[in-house]
Amino acid sequence: MKNKRWMFGVVLTALAAFTSSAVTQRSVVKAEDQPASAEVKIDNFSFGPATLTVAAGTTVTWKNNDDVPHTVVSDDKVFRSKALDTDDKFSYTFTKAGTYNYFCSVHPKMIAKVVVQ
Repeated sequence: MKNKRWMFGVVLTALAAFTSSAVTQRSVVKAEDQPASAEVKIDNFSFGPATLTVAAGTTVTWKNNDDVPHTVVSDDKVFRSKALDTDDKFSYTFTKAGTYNYFCSVHPKMIAKVVVQ
């Protein structure tokens, strides 16, 4: 009986070590596995940078740092934000290569573009 308890304890210890190792391996995420991201600042009635170049799969986030509302609207209507108040954000993930020109519908002279490679 004593040997059976000892053997059961050894099996449980081995199982716990294996399970812990498997969980640790699964929870490790490499930097190259992380989705790419980039930010565009809206400030002083302009988008910065005016031209942003990213890889396909990148999520771009626009943040309004101005004291007035702005929007982010692509010329081809692929993406469109609501009116962004101060400190509001809008994000879009670019999955296809191309050039995406966009503007603020409240202030149409505010223009910029995202180039997706």
